[in-house]
Amino acid sequence: MNVLVVLAHPRRDSFTGTLLDHFVAGLEEGGHVAEIADLHAEGFNPCFQPEDQAQFEGGTLPDDVLAEQSRIERNDVIALVFPFYWWSFPALLKGWIDRVWSEGWAYHWTLERPYGLINKDLIVLGSCGSSERTFEGKRRYGAAISNNIDMGTFSYCGINKVTRHMFYEVDTNPEIRLQYLAKAHRAGLEIGVPADDVSSAAAEPCAP
Repeated sequence: MNVLVVLAHPRRDSFTGTLLDHFVAGLEEGGHVAEIADLHAEGFNPCFQPEDQAQFEGGTLPDDVLAEQSRIERNDVIALVFPFYWWSFPALLKGWIDRVWSEGWAYHWTLERPYGLINKDLIVLGSCGSSERTFEGKRRYGAAISNNIDMGTFSYCGINKVTRHMFYEVDTNPEIRLQYLAKAHRAGLEIGVPADDVSSAAAEPCAP
């Protein structure tokens, strides 16, 4: 498979960037081809521009948006690697989605037209400063993320196969980082492997 790996972090040498490295190593070990889109290093502008309004008016989109859409089109899987900020995407990634996942391409207002990204699979590798208990506790941040991101964004564009890997307490529990890197490697290695073929050891989640 061809996989577009999108990194949204200002530092390539961050733990989030290292997650990407291990994920890509797993992809390559599994015979897949990775194309890396480092949004910060490439200088992608996440701010919605006046020219981006063309998506709602039937006009031509800016060149940088068309280039990003081409990257998505030539890959089978989209992998998003990012830190969770305020229980959601960082602004860089949110702006990439705002501009690139445009009306008429990623989704359509009319139900008669097919979803634009319906044939794509999507993987999330999200680094988190908080614990799993914080995400899934009484405030139910995890459920809010699922509604906002999985349903409100991915499913809205026709992506119904979403695999989400959460890496909790990456700052407060550094001892777990090696386990997380191994988990990221497995996530890349096991893309396209039927669930029944994944060993129980490989499928075992890391404790937060």
